[in-house]
Amino acid sequence: MNIVDMHCDTISALLAAKREGRMEETLRQNHLHIDLEKMKRGGYLLQNFALFIHMPDQEDPFEEALRMADLYEQELAGSRDLIRPAYCYADIERNRREGLMSAVLTVEEGGVCKGDPVYLRTLYRLGVRMLTLTWNFPNELGWPNLEQPGTQTIGTEPSETLRSGRAQPMDGKADFVPDLRKVNAVQGLTETGIEFIREMERLGMIVDVSHLSDKGFWDVERTLSGPFVASHSDARAVCNCCRNLSDEMIRALAQKGGVTGLNFCAAFLEEPEKRGARATISSIVGHAKHIVKVGGEDCLGLGSDFDGIGTHDELPDASCMPLMAEALLKGGFTERQVDKIMGGNVLRLYREVLN
Repeated sequence: MNIVDMHCDTISALLAAKREGRMEETLRQNHLHIDLEKMKRGGYLLQNFALFIHMPDQEDPFEEALRMADLYEQELAGSRDLIRPAYCYADIERNRREGLMSAVLTVEEGGVCKGDPVYLRTLYRLGVRMLTLTWNFPNELGWPNLEQPGTQTIGTEPSETLRSGRAQPMDGKADFVPDLRKVNAVQGLTETGIEFIREMERLGMIVDVSHLSDKGFWDVERTLSGPFVASHSDARAVCNCCRNLSDEMIRALAQKGGVTGLNFCAAFLEEPEKRGARATISSIVGHAKHIVKVGGEDCLGLGSDFDGIGTHDELPDASCMPLMAEALLKGGFTERQVDKIMGGNVLRLYREVLN
C-alpha cells in the first residue's frame, strides 16, 4: 500500500518554528504531525505540502508564499535520500522506482495571486501543482463558505479592500466563532476566478474547492472539462459542516473524475453534541462509507490536514497511517477499495492532470 495525502500544513508550521528560533525543527525530523521519518515509517508514497497564507497577517501574500516555497526547497534538498519533488506523474513513478517518496507543492489561498494570472503562472513555474481557490476569506477569485469577521457577505464582487489582497478582521473580534453550518449558496467565483481555473486547467494545475462556497463549487463544476478535487473535505450528510461536501456535490465531483480527501479535523467529522475532545478513527470510517456509497469507490482519498488541526488521539502523526487502513478494512472495505482510498484514486487523477 502506498499512502498519498492531498493536504498538510507542515511547511507553514515549520516556517513559524524557524521564526521562533526553533531551528532544530526540520522537515526530516520534528515534533509536528508530519516529518519525513514519520512518513517513511507510515508507508507514504506522496505528500502534498501546502503553502498556507493567512491573508490578514500579510502585507504582501505572494512574498510570504515565496518564503515558504524557499524553505520547502531547502528542506527537500537536504533529504534527497528520502524524498524528491514531483512536477508531473512521471516524476512520481520515477521516485517510486528509486525507493523514494514524492513531494507535491500546493498553495492554500488563491489570494496570493492578487487576481493576476502572472502570479499564477509564476507559482506553476516554482512547482505548484494544486491551488486551493480560497481559505476562509473572500479574495479576487471568489468566496468561501466559512464566514470570518470583517468580511463582506452581500454583493456580487469582492470589495476594494479584498481586491488589494488583505481581508482584515474586525477590531475586537478575536473571539469570533464562525457558524460551521452556514453555507454560501449565493456568491461563487468572480469573473477573474473563472479565468483562473481555465488557465489552471490549461497549465495542468489541479483546482481545489475545499473552503470554497457552495456556489463556487458549482461554478467550478460547470466551467472545468476535467477533474478537480476537494483536497480536505468530508461528508456534510454525516456532519453538517459547511466545510464538507453535500451528497449532490460528491456525485458531481465523482462524475468529473474528481476526488475528495478525508479530513481528520474533529469539527468536520462529528456534530459538536456527539463528539468528545477528539474525533475517532471510526468517525473517519463513517465518512468514508458515506462518500463511497454516494459517489463510488473512485472518488475518495486522503486529505489529513495534519499540522493544520489539533492532534488526533488515535492518529497522532503520519507514522500511524497504517491504522487508518486497518480501520477501513475492519469497517467492511475490501483491500482493493482501501488501496484506492489510501492512494490509488489520487494517483489516478494525478496521472490524468499532471502531464
